[in-house]
Amino acid sequence: MRTLLSDIRACEVCSEHLPLGPRPVLSAHRDARLLIIGQAPGKRVHESGVPWGDPSGDRLRAWLGVDKRVFYSKRIALIPMGFCYPGTGRSGDLPPRPECAPLWHEPLLEKQGGIKLTLLLSRYAHAYYLGTRQKKNLTETVKAWREYTPAILPLPHPSPRNNIWLKKNPWFPAEVLPYLRRRVTMLLKD
Repeated sequence: MRTLLSDIRACEVCSEHLPLGPRPVLSAHRDARLLIIGQAPGKRVHESGVPWGDPSGDRLRAWLGVDKRVFYSKRIALIPMGFCYPGTGRSGDLPPRPECAPLWHEPLLEKQGGIKLTLLLSRYAHAYYLGTRQKKNLTETVKAWREYTPAILPLPHPSPRNNIWLKKNPWFPAEVLPYLRRRVTMLLKD
């Protein structure tokens, strides 16, 4: 695992497309039970090098019902679809670079045989991991969450930019988050 993580952190495959240069940000461990597949690091995370070290991470930890000590433990793997900050577009950060997941996800997953639950955060993760099993849009995919459990749970991205989505979908905190917290508690206490 150490060699693989070193190789990923030294990756420059898409450096010509990255406005701030490559700085792959992830956290993976052989002992991980929970895998969180996000979108791509934002500028703040790029600068700090700490996965989910931003307001999106604060909301995600609240959704999971864990503190930073647990979140950054060896029991949780944090792997984005794109490992480096992709830059900013007209309506926020650009999509994750398409090179990362096909290049690095499979070798990472092979080294983490104890994953019991994978959280897919964002339509990019939904598309990549659910393929034809995803529904017509993010909302419908998340609404169908029971179809993917117990191994996978599709979620919206926890970004503050999604506050409107959260207000329009009160079933999410009422139904999905209690299930998520129970599963995470069970997974992490073993």
